[in-house]
Amino acid sequence: MCGIIGYIGSENAVPIILDGLKKLEYRGYDSSGIAVMDNKGFSVVKQKGRLSELETAVNARPISGFLGIGHTRWATHGEPSDINSHPHLGSQNKIAIVHNGIIENYKQLKERLEQKGIQFVSQTDSEVIAQLAEYYHTGDIMDTVIKVANALEGSYALGIMCLDDPDKLIAIKKDNPLIIGVSDSGNFIASDVPAVLSHTNKVYYLNDKEIAVLTREGVKFYNTDKEPLEKHLETITWSIDSAEKGGYEHFMLKEIMEQPKVLHDTIQSVLGDGDNRRIIDSLDITNFNKIVITACGSAYNAGMVAKYVMERLCRLPVEVDLASEFRYKDAIVDQNTLVILVSQSGETADTIAAMREAKRKGAVTLSIVNVIGSTIAKETDYTLYTLAGPEIAVATTKAFSAQLLMLYFLAVKFAAKLGRINSEQAEEYFKEIASLPDKAAKLLEQIDFIQMYASTCVGYKSIFFIGRNIDYAIAMEGSLKLKEISYIHSEAYAGGELKHGTISLIEEDTLVVAISTNESLYGKIYSNVEQVISRGAKVLFIGNCIKAVPDEKLSIVELPKINDLFSPSLSVIVLQLFSYYVAANKGLDIDKPRNLAKSVTVE
Repeated sequence: MCGIIGYIGSENAVPIILDGLKKLEYRGYDSSGIAVMDNKGFSVVKQKGRLSELETAVNARPISGFLGIGHTRWATHGEPSDINSHPHLGSQNKIAIVHNGIIENYKQLKERLEQKGIQFVSQTDSEVIAQLAEYYHTGDIMDTVIKVANALEGSYALGIMCLDDPDKLIAIKKDNPLIIGVSDSGNFIASDVPAVLSHTNKVYYLNDKEIAVLTREGVKFYNTDKEPLEKHLETITWSIDSAEKGGYEHFMLKEIMEQPKVLHDTIQSVLGDGDNRRIIDSLDITNFNKIVITACGSAYNAGMVAKYVMERLCRLPVEVDLASEFRYKDAIVDQNTLVILVSQSGETADTIAAMREAKRKGAVTLSIVNVIGSTIAKETDYTLYTLAGPEIAVATTKAFSAQLLMLYFLAVKFAAKLGRINSEQAEEYFKEIASLPDKAAKLLEQIDFIQMYASTCVGYKSIFFIGRNIDYAIAMEGSLKLKEISYIHSEAYAGGELKHGTISLIEEDTLVVAISTNESLYGKIYSNVEQVISRGAKVLFIGNCIKAVPDEKLSIVELPKINDLFSPSLSVIVLQLFSYYVAANKGLDIDKPRNLAKSVTVE
């Protein structure tokens, strides 16, 4: 979840690393640090707080060097503090490291090193790596890195500098992302592409236990037997502009507004000629008697939407599991099960573990990811790429919408292959899906009303979301989005459950967000709306089949007409905008909500 950047080359590393950390701050922002090497040794500046605090500290005590590493932290072991910030040095100040991940056996390693007289200064598991490296080091940094990697249990992405090798930057990873960027002016390590994109669009993706040795002249790769490896150089096709705010106050608002284009691009990747279409067409759903979708956070909510769509169209049982639960519950899957894994980053730790558990049990795995070269993309049997581009805001919007589209297409394609729908019906469904970009653009024209309404909602302590059937599934995403960025407590409930306890929470001036996109269920959800209004609640009613008239207690957002199976792609935009503007009116740091990070790469 932390962000790593490293550079070796012909330019001063400090501004390059600071700029890279700005692009990675979405991965962690409770503290940050930088270390550079010069002919006198290491110069280190570390600071608790946002990256701006580190910049101020560096400006007050300038440092420079042609080799350096930087880190922005999401704390796991040890509170956010200057001392616990990375980079960490060994007690001899001979080796410096930055680390993303969790070392599960750090206590045993620390006790062993302390018994040998080595003194620790931080509370982190990461310092163990630097101290262990110095303990093992006898002159060959490659041997040292291999010994350290063999001793560590858990997950890690590491950037390593050693005074004995002042012309080398070393990287190694296991279960955490790390890329290698190459350019004429130098070479880079980073947790994610945006950190290096202003310098190069040429990158290598490291696999687990691969070692990268970077010099000013180039990069060489080895396995842990020190055997050379050949790796394919990838070209990043999206531009640096897609990782910039582009005039918007926050990345989240920019990414919400980008959704019509993301929907269009993702649709074309399936309906046109390309890998996504080829993969979907090649997958024979008749080989399976069950589908399991597993994911975390918003991706899990996308899976909940897909359950309704797939079961209605395919008449095939669909289970949706939180990946963090799937890996421990001894899931009933086998060679007749298709397991679909959904992850924006492709590096979500629990989803990776669920994928490996499913494969161990013989299931066929299909991933829906946004990042080429990610762990999940490389290890699943089939991979579909969403075309959302870089998503910087911690709270997902456009990547979630692209995930929904992929799941819709799978549902329609599977239903056709199973003979549940005929070719004319399938074509009609595809037309409905293809209409989503224009309808999303039309919906975004209502932004002023949503902004105005949200401005009246900042004082609520709790907000409830209700819906029935597929509207309940998307209500879960609306509730999550609000919690993530506004810090207002919210819950999503199936409308039919109101009278089974939930309605006791409704009191004067409670806010309830109700969703209605299914004509046949409108009477049911409207009954729920009347019930909460009669108990003093105010209601924001979102839907495309609403017959009620707005009044002082009832406000309405009309959605464009669409088959209710695909309506979540429209209702979620209203929910995203509502959450965004509630948080904006509270003056919160929307792109970097407290305690959260973009990619959860540790358990």
